[in-house]
Amino acid sequence: MVVLAASIVSKSGKVLLSRQFVDMTRIRIEGLLAAFPKLVGTGKQHTYVETENVRYVYQPIEALYLLLVTNKQSNILEDLETLRLLSKLVTEYSYSLDEEGIGKTAFELIFAFDEVICLGHKENVTVAQVKQYCEMESHEEKLHKLVLQSKINETKDVMKRKASEIDKSKIDKNRSDKGGFMSMGSGRIETSFSELSISSSASGFGSGSGFGGITTDLDAFSTKPKGRQPSAANAPPKGFGMQLGKSQKTNQFLESLKAEGELIVEDLQPKVGQSRVAAAPPTDPITLTAEEKLNVTLKRDGGISNFDVQGTLSLQILNQEDGLIQVQIETGGNPGILFKTHPNMNKELFSNGNILGLKDPNRPFPTGPAGDAAGVGLLKWRMQSADESMVPLSINCWPSVSGNETYVSIEYEASAMFDLRNVVISVPLPALREAPNVRQIDGEWRYDPRNSILEWSILLIDNSNRSGSMEFVVPPADSSVFFPISVRFSATSLYSDLKVVNIIPLRGGATPKFSQRTNLSTENYQVV
Repeated sequence: MVVLAASIVSKSGKVLLSRQFVDMTRIRIEGLLAAFPKLVGTGKQHTYVETENVRYVYQPIEALYLLLVTNKQSNILEDLETLRLLSKLVTEYSYSLDEEGIGKTAFELIFAFDEVICLGHKENVTVAQVKQYCEMESHEEKLHKLVLQSKINETKDVMKRKASEIDKSKIDKNRSDKGGFMSMGSGRIETSFSELSISSSASGFGSGSGFGGITTDLDAFSTKPKGRQPSAANAPPKGFGMQLGKSQKTNQFLESLKAEGELIVEDLQPKVGQSRVAAAPPTDPITLTAEEKLNVTLKRDGGISNFDVQGTLSLQILNQEDGLIQVQIETGGNPGILFKTHPNMNKELFSNGNILGLKDPNRPFPTGPAGDAAGVGLLKWRMQSADESMVPLSINCWPSVSGNETYVSIEYEASAMFDLRNVVISVPLPALREAPNVRQIDGEWRYDPRNSILEWSILLIDNSNRSGSMEFVVPPADSSVFFPISVRFSATSLYSDLKVVNIIPLRGGATPKFSQRTNLSTENYQVV
C-alpha cells in the first residue's frame, strides 16, 4: 500500500489542504486533484474512483471531500481504514467543517496526517496517540517551568526586601550625618530604628529628646508612635530629608535589571521581628526517616499490570558526639518485602537482631546540618505484587455518549490499609472551549485549560469516605481520550510497617533522644 497524497477539497474542486507522502511535483498533484471532481458521479454509492495510473479513495464530510490518492497496487481495505482514521482526526482538530475551519487548522491537520502516514504507509496508531504525539507534553518541562517560576518569585521577594533595606540605610545615614542621634549616646535605639519599616520611621521620628531612655518593646514602639497625629504619619518631618526620589530610582534600577533577566542574589540579615516568627529547627539530635515510593499501573477494565514499592531508611545526626550508635528496628514480617542494607552496614548484625550498625564499631555515623533532609542511607527495601487487594486506591472511569454529549462517571475506592492525604486525580480531556460541566463531585475540582486536564482533589480519605464519585459532561469524544488517569497522594503509614525501636549508644550512657518520620507517596500511579 502506497498513499501518494491525502487532501481535503471542496465539492466545487477547490483544494483546501494537501499533504504529499512521496516525491511529486506541484503540477502533478494539482492536476490529479483538479481531475477528481470530474470523475465523481452523482447518485453513486462507490467511495473510490480509478484512472489509468491512480486510485481516488474518498469520503464526503458535509460540503467537503476527504481524499486519498493511491497507486492501483495498494490494498483498498487498508486505504479505507486509513481514510476512516483521518476523518476522525479532521473532526477532532477542526472546529467547523468548512473552508474557514480547515484553513485555520491546516497545520494541525498536516501534523496529524504525518503521524498516521509515513512514506506512504499507514502507522498503527489511534486518535488518542496522535493527539499525544502532536501535543508533545513533557513532565520534565513542566517541572522545569515550575522550578524556574519559583526562583523568579523568590528573587522578586529578595529584591523588594533589599530595596527596602537600602532605603532605610539611607535614611539612617542622613539622620546620623545631621546629628539626630548624637545626643542620645545609646547604640540600642539606633539599632531599633534600623529594623523599622520606612512608614514606621516616618511616623516615629518626632523630637530627638523625646526618645531618651525608651525601654518599650520594638513591636509596640513601631505600631504605637507617640507625639504625632495620625494625619501626619505619611509626611516626613522637616530637616530630616527622606529623599524618596532616590529610593524610587533604586527600585526602578533593580526592576530593570530583573526585567533584563539578571539574577539578583543578596545576603540578607534577619530582622528582629522575623527571628521571632520563624520556626525553630528540629531539636532532636537524631532523626530517622522511612520513606516509600509507589509505582502502580492499573488497567481501565480491571486488574493490575504493575505494582512496585521501593523504600529507604535514612539517618540524620546533628551532633558529632551522637555518631557512635546502632539502630534497632522492627518490620511487619511481610515475606514479600526484600530488605537490603548499605554496603558499610554489618549484615550479620542485621540478620540476627534487626540492628543497623557500621562494620567498624569505632567509626561514627556522618553528621549533617539541620537543613540537610537527605541524611545517610541505612536500608533499602522493595516489594512487588500482582495482588489487586494491595492497591491503596482504585479508579473506575465510565464514559458514555448520549446525543451530542459525553457523560463521564469516575469513582474511587480506597483500601482500609491507609488514610490518604492530598489526593489528586488528573483526568485528561479533549480540547475544550470552556470548562467541563461538573454535575456531581465528592471533593473539589479544577480545570487546567492549557493542558486540558480536570483535577479532582480530596484533602483526606479515611473511614468516613472510603469511596466517592464524580460526574461531568463534555462534548462527544472517544473513550480513549480520558486515559491515562494519573493519581497523586501521600500517607503516613508504610507497607513495610517499619518502626525504630531503640537507639543503642556504643559508648554507654543514656539513650539519646530521637524521632522517626514515615511517608508513603506516589511516584508513578496511573490507570491506562
